[in-house]
Amino acid sequence: MFDPGEKPRLFGIEPGVDFPVALARGLRARLDGQPPEAIARVEVIVNTARMQSRLREALIATGEGFLPRIRLIADLAPDTAAVPALRVRLELAQAIRALLRRQPDFGPMSSAFALADSLHGLLDEIEGEGVALSALESLDVSNHSEHWTRSLTFIRLIASHLGPQGGGQGRLRRAVMTLTDAWRAAPPENPVILAGSTGSRGPGFLLMQAVALLPQGAVVVPGFDRDMPERLWHDLDDPLTYEDHPQFRFARLMDRLGLEAGDVQPWTPDRAPDVARNALVSLSLRPAPVTDQWLHEGAGLGDLTVATAGLSLIEAATPRQEAMAIALCLRDAVVQGKKAALVTPDRTLARRVTAALDRWQIRPDDSAGRPLSLSAPGRFLRHCADILAGNDNAEALVALLKHPLAHGAGARGNHLRHLRDLELFLRKQGLPHLTAEGLDRWTALAEDRAGWSDWLKTALTWVKADAHAPLTEWVGAHVALTEHLAGAPGTTGTGGLWAEAAGERARAVIDDLNAQAAHGGDLTGIDYLALLETVFAGEEVRETVESDPRVMIWGTLEVRAQSADLVVLGGLNEGTWPAAPKPDAWFNRQMRLDAGLLLPERQIGLSAHDYQQAIAAPEAVLTRSIRDADAETVPARWVNRLLNLTSGLHAQGGQVALAQMRARGQHWLALADAFEADLSQVGREAHARNPRPAPAPPVAARPTELSVTRIETLIRDPFDIYAEHVLSLRELNPLAPRAEPRLRGTVLHGVLEDYVARFPPGTPGDTAQFMAIAEARLNRDIPWQGVRLHWLARLQRVAGRFVEWNAGLTDTPVLTEEKGRLVLVDPPFVLTGKPDRIDRTPDGALRIYDYKTGTPPTPAQQKKFAKQLILLAMMAEDGAFPGLDPAPVESAAFIGMGAAFTEVKAPVTPEDLAANRVELAELLRAYRQPNQGFTAMRALEAEADIRTYHPLARRGEWQPTDPAETVIVGDHDG
Repeated sequence: MFDPGEKPRLFGIEPGVDFPVALARGLRARLDGQPPEAIARVEVIVNTARMQSRLREALIATGEGFLPRIRLIADLAPDTAAVPALRVRLELAQAIRALLRRQPDFGPMSSAFALADSLHGLLDEIEGEGVALSALESLDVSNHSEHWTRSLTFIRLIASHLGPQGGGQGRLRRAVMTLTDAWRAAPPENPVILAGSTGSRGPGFLLMQAVALLPQGAVVVPGFDRDMPERLWHDLDDPLTYEDHPQFRFARLMDRLGLEAGDVQPWTPDRAPDVARNALVSLSLRPAPVTDQWLHEGAGLGDLTVATAGLSLIEAATPRQEAMAIALCLRDAVVQGKKAALVTPDRTLARRVTAALDRWQIRPDDSAGRPLSLSAPGRFLRHCADILAGNDNAEALVALLKHPLAHGAGARGNHLRHLRDLELFLRKQGLPHLTAEGLDRWTALAEDRAGWSDWLKTALTWVKADAHAPLTEWVGAHVALTEHLAGAPGTTGTGGLWAEAAGERARAVIDDLNAQAAHGGDLTGIDYLALLETVFAGEEVRETVESDPRVMIWGTLEVRAQSADLVVLGGLNEGTWPAAPKPDAWFNRQMRLDAGLLLPERQIGLSAHDYQQAIAAPEAVLTRSIRDADAETVPARWVNRLLNLTSGLHAQGGQVALAQMRARGQHWLALADAFEADLSQVGREAHARNPRPAPAPPVAARPTELSVTRIETLIRDPFDIYAEHVLSLRELNPLAPRAEPRLRGTVLHGVLEDYVARFPPGTPGDTAQFMAIAEARLNRDIPWQGVRLHWLARLQRVAGRFVEWNAGLTDTPVLTEEKGRLVLVDPPFVLTGKPDRIDRTPDGALRIYDYKTGTPPTPAQQKKFAKQLILLAMMAEDGAFPGLDPAPVESAAFIGMGAAFTEVKAPVTPEDLAANRVELAELLRAYRQPNQGFTAMRALEAEADIRTYHPLARRGEWQPTDPAETVIVGDHDG
């Protein structure tokens, strides 16, 4: 197949050329004229299963005939490890937990399994790169921090104790060395071709050298840059400086084989779809120390508007806009009959694009599949693990029981009905956790709940809060709980828990964990959750769905084995593509270099190589978002280089070319904006707003009783009263208690009540005692330590002033937090109120106080809206409070306990009260008129306030300045 030669055979295929197709054509061409069976003696070794299948398809497409033997590099070392990898990781985790107990500053205990994973990978890398354990002994870390000294000591101990771990890279290196020794003794007579590998790891690099030196061996590399000058290939010799270059690995291979760039022959005559663009990209990727070559070689690129004619640049404002622009671009390619692909390492972007394409019933062929942890069984298992570990609050339990797999083996309708009733019960009762006692109370409220309640009660018995148990017990309890909740009362099935691809994969992962659990030691619930997340990480599920063969989503590695007419390079931001180097808790960069291990720049170099191949497609679209969810983003270094080089070549039309690239990208951004635009730009009729509602229900349906605080609501936002008292709507209490203002007010009132009980008015106060009372009350009523400290700090600011104010009073408290009712005659109405505190003066008059955690209302606000104290004064004078005889009200005041202590008086003179009685009667009579509507946002303090019932009033479809439109609702005929 190959002519005899003195030099090793190394062939290259340019970026942009369909590698499997070119490889197949080159094979057929070299065997042209030989017997048909000659190709069957050829052995082709490729690096991925995708490359294997694509090469087979390409060979079949060339015509009838035999096929060569196509093998995977991984097949050279089948997984026959005596010790399963998971067992090794669990044993390493035990050792790391012992280290963390002795040296807590090394890391949190919950990181033990993540550290075990990274250490297992490091030990495998040490084997795969052929680093002897003696090299670890000779590492000098005297100039490094203490952390690296401790980590190296631990690694030496573990490596010497455990020895070779039989990991994937270690097994492959031993297999490659055995094979090369055999070849050295008896070289194969049949042709052997290694294709598609870049030699980024030690075993593959060794195999490439061995194959290239065989009498009938050849190595074919993808994405070989023929535009780089010869002198630059010699410069790519320092890993610390050049390993992030896309061609670094090929330069290292040529150096080992004693070859020059000119010795690397083209495998086929095929050229890239756009040779001029390849030259531009090649120059933009020159290493930083030699970017001065831009000035010398840029002039030779020619007209850049031609070189960039097939390039578009999308710079979206947000990731959502980027995803929509990509989806529109891919859809347009489908309409034009093109084959299109999105290449991105950003799985979130890929899922966004998939969701956007679903609007047109386009389901892309996603090579990565779905993470197991995000599949239905994966989520269900994680929810169950949370409950098992003691995170059994009401919110988590309801979320778990709402999962589609819960109660999957029984009637979902009854399950969801019971769950709805239980959720309403939990919200109403304010139970943060569902206990057996609470469940019994709920069960007793209806006759048909016993069976479902017993089923749920059985599940709660598996909760292992604060437990410290062997991993075998955790896994057993986890599986039992999960299968129980996936089943149903009176059944033995598990519904869809272990069904289909995701369920089968989840079952396999859990079974593997169960088989090795004896080596996991004793764990807490938090440890078990961390272990489960680590075990699930990296597990993908390829679900069998019918996808559109014209639209694909690839990871960056797959660019080598695939081709498309249009390629979208998505997520081109630093930290995404290229990804930020993963933190290494064991070896820093210099230690890796000294030990002969792979540097973090290796992954950046591989990403650069993938970028160089993807951008060489016939049409390429570069996309990025200017901002993400947190802050502004930084463009990928390769995009920055391309834009800087292009814009700087004025004589070659660089600025015009760049403007055209952005204009082509702006076309897709404009379409994305138009697609998601609101209706305000669609037709004149869309400019008409809906009216501001003022529903007018029948008089008989209107409220005849309100509290003094709701009178202000009736004045400011009558629609709230309509929704709450006419429609009987109430906001549901949260499942998880929150530190909301209402709770803070309740706790503050309790603190002041406790203090006044111990230190009545006129008693010398004590700020320390006040704070001690406050701390005791907060410790009792507030479960969140951070909130307790924050609220205590706020009370500290006003405690002294309150103590001084209370000590200066001469009155006697006679009523605290007692509800009163005042029955009005004209019009018939009941006014209720609960004053925080009423004191009686020595001469028998009353003083009313209301504590405010926020800002007390101003006198102007009290005159028009904030009538609370005024109405309470009216009630007190009329004897509306039990146990308190009618008496004149001498004063009333709001006591501000917010940012500062304040006392704001209320107008409660006899004249003020008489005037307010008249105004109250007029207000109540007005709302007894059938045509008087309950206007939305009649006089809110701030238009931006979004209140509970505003969605019901369709807030946003009208403006608060719009005139209200009275709408007669209900049956006014009685």
